[in-house]
Amino acid sequence: MQIFQRTLTEKVTFTGKGLHTGLTVEMTICPAEANHGIKFQRVDLEGQPILSALADYVTDTARGTTLVYKNTQVSTVEHVMASLFCLGIDNALIQINAPEAPIMDGSAREYVEKMTGKAVDQAEKRVYLEITEKVTFRDKKKNTEITIYPDDHFSANVQIDFGSKVLGCQYAAISSAEEAATEIAPCRTFVFFHELEFLRSKNLIKGGDVDNALVIVEKHVTQDDVNRIADIFNKPSLSRLDEGYLNNVELRFVNEPARHKMLDLIGDLMLVGMPIKGKIIATRPGHYANTELAKELRKAVRKGAQAPAYDPNVEPLYDINRIKNILPHRPPFLLVDKIIHMTEESVVGVKSVTMNEPFFVGHFPDEPVMPGVLVVEAMAQCGGILALSSLPDPENYSTYFLKIDGVKFKKKIVPGDTLIFKLKLIEPIRRGLVHMSAQAFVGNTLVTESDLLAQIVKNK
Repeated sequence: MQIFQRTLTEKVTFTGKGLHTGLTVEMTICPAEANHGIKFQRVDLEGQPILSALADYVTDTARGTTLVYKNTQVSTVEHVMASLFCLGIDNALIQINAPEAPIMDGSAREYVEKMTGKAVDQAEKRVYLEITEKVTFRDKKKNTEITIYPDDHFSANVQIDFGSKVLGCQYAAISSAEEAATEIAPCRTFVFFHELEFLRSKNLIKGGDVDNALVIVEKHVTQDDVNRIADIFNKPSLSRLDEGYLNNVELRFVNEPARHKMLDLIGDLMLVGMPIKGKIIATRPGHYANTELAKELRKAVRKGAQAPAYDPNVEPLYDINRIKNILPHRPPFLLVDKIIHMTEESVVGVKSVTMNEPFFVGHFPDEPVMPGVLVVEAMAQCGGILALSSLPDPENYSTYFLKIDGVKFKKKIVPGDTLIFKLKLIEPIRRGLVHMSAQAFVGNTLVTESDLLAQIVKNK
């Protein structure tokens, strides 16, 4: 098991065509400091923000995984992400001069080969997402199911079945990144012969080639059909098989298509943003299911139950008067005393619970306990400060609950406790919708957690 974070010792550059755009792409994977993560930078566009390789930014999964943040887009990222998984690389800046990663030979083999021997451990320890309970994603329309079970290391099993006479039912399995580097990385993408003209009509596979994909011939085709496909790929000629693989291509493994689905799976799950300890069982996986599961796991990453550091001697970011300038609430229903930390995606607030709270008069007066609904309300107010602080005139807006999910009260809160609230955006704020994970701590103990969905509304 890898203990330390890892990056590259030097820059590594790749040149090739984008599978769908057909553009010639130069992509350089650069070393990065510890805790940097994997990020993309479009060097062909000035002033574009750097794009973190996270499932939060997945916008399209048709024939590949596309990431978009503000005006920055990079598509077909799954193979390069899988290569970083194979080499255990946690931190890298990927500079690219086009909107799509190069397809190379349709696998991750060249990526892995050129970076092998150039990975180096860093001083910071690796932090894993440890699966503690079963997580499942199902797509009934595609008969897809991916489940992750708790385990002390990473492993994955993939089964594919397209109802194909050529492919049959195929399986692939790995139990480590090192195994993936040799057994999975060389496996090429595949497509069915009957899909080729449709894909080209949709302005896709402009960079596709019989040299960077397995073309599966499922039923009898005429030589005219094959010649038409040869024209699409700018080939003088192609061999026809009644059924099998076009151009009599030589498979690298008998189950190469299943192994390629494994390649896509591990590449897409790299978008969780941290390595996983868990056992994955995937039936008919695809980019949509892979990335939806990654989004669910991202929620667990954001929720990481570690109490924020709180030093009462440090001046707060927002005191009670500044809070009153943002929130419309007033005592006795103003339940946040100060804000001690805030970024674009998270906020940390504090409330000191005293015996003078008005709710103690009627809520178990002989055994005073802060009502759970008010703990949730206090967390929501803290999140409201984050949401409203991004507006130029927050005093003219309010936030209203739309949904409260997964509330868990783990320990009662009593007079003398100091509540520390930690809230993180589950997804970027869009159309005034604020979706956050919320936690409340007393000391280092998690006492309450929930997912909150609210709407920012302008006051009348």
